Amino acid sequence: MARSSHRSAEIEAFMRDVSPRLFRAALLVCGDWHLAEDLVQTTLGKAFVSWGRVRKADSPHAYVRTILMRTYLSHVRLHRTAYEKPVSELPEQSASATDDPALRLALAQALVQLSPQDRAVVVLRYWEDRSVVQTAAELGLSAGNVRIRSMRALSTLRTSLGGEHDVLAGR
Repeated sequence: MARSSHRSAEIEAFMRDVSPRLFRAALLVCGDWHLAEDLVQTTLGKAFVSWGRVRKADSPHAYVRTILMRTYLSHVRLHRTAYEKPVSELPEQSASATDDPALRLALAQALVQLSPQDRAVVVLRYWEDRSVVQTAAELGLSAGNVRIRSMRALSTLRTSLGGEHDVLAGR
């Protein structure tokens, strides 16, 4: 009984620690608050079921993030024809004094224009600060494919953002 209680406490602590980052990544790749919540719940459920492998992984956080990205891509493949389009305006959210909501909205709208896989590459590479190799492993792509998708996606984002690109880049 004590072993089961310790295991439950360990899993609960890990899930509580990893959930906020998973949610931010899910929200960035899908652009939908409710779908992001669903993706995180599904990911946490899959992690719970395979807890032995998660716990033994070199990086449990990366292992779970890989589950999230693959769950998202699987969702997109399954729902490609009936995929909901995001609304033109995001719901109001609290922002710190340093956040510029207009820039965040412009970036969110530009991300929505990317294909789901390109969005996943951009979020992992530039938001989550993963290397090409890590991103390739998490998405099941080759490193060259990640580089090509990154270049194409960044080019599309620059075009979409226009003059706001310089502000976002801190220029």
